[in-house]
Amino acid sequence: MPFTLVIGGARSGKSSLALRLATASARPVTFVATAQAGDDDMAARIDRHRDERPASWSTVEEPSAVADAVDRDDDAFLIIDCVTMWVANLIFADRSDDDIRAMGRDLGARLAERAASAVVISNEVGMGIHPETELGRRYRDLLGWVNGDLAAVAERSLLMVAGRATLLHDPIDLLTSKDVPA
Repeated sequence: MPFTLVIGGARSGKSSLALRLATASARPVTFVATAQAGDDDMAARIDRHRDERPASWSTVEEPSAVADAVDRDDDAFLIIDCVTMWVANLIFADRSDDDIRAMGRDLGARLAERAASAVVISNEVGMGIHPETELGRRYRDLLGWVNGDLAAVAERSLLMVAGRATLLHDPIDLLTSKDVPA
């Protein structure tokens, strides 16, 4: 079944939308969490996210083998939160850029083959300040490429801004549509 990619900035409403979509599905829900508590602030964020989820939902904490977590329960509505942390985890695990991109494409292929719907959350980090460090630029570029690869196979991609979603379109579809003036 096709999946939805929800992308946006920090505190844009991505996770809230995913929670609402999962609840509306009336299916069992599996939540794949990719964050790791590296400091007190991140631990508090993780706790806050845990508290927002219903106790009946299954949670899989998986910082790196996210594609394998997708295969665990094909009938559950799946939320992956989030690709942003997953890519960072892979970088810090010394995975190559080619490996990370291949893992992103594999994730997209597995999501597209699932029986039940899924929502994949990621951040848009390419609209901000140009990173000063090589590592920052590598991260921004890799996340952008992985997001693009996921968007290419997602049924729909949404950009969240201030709690509101904008449907993103493939530019080729827009250019070839009869509804778009030439």
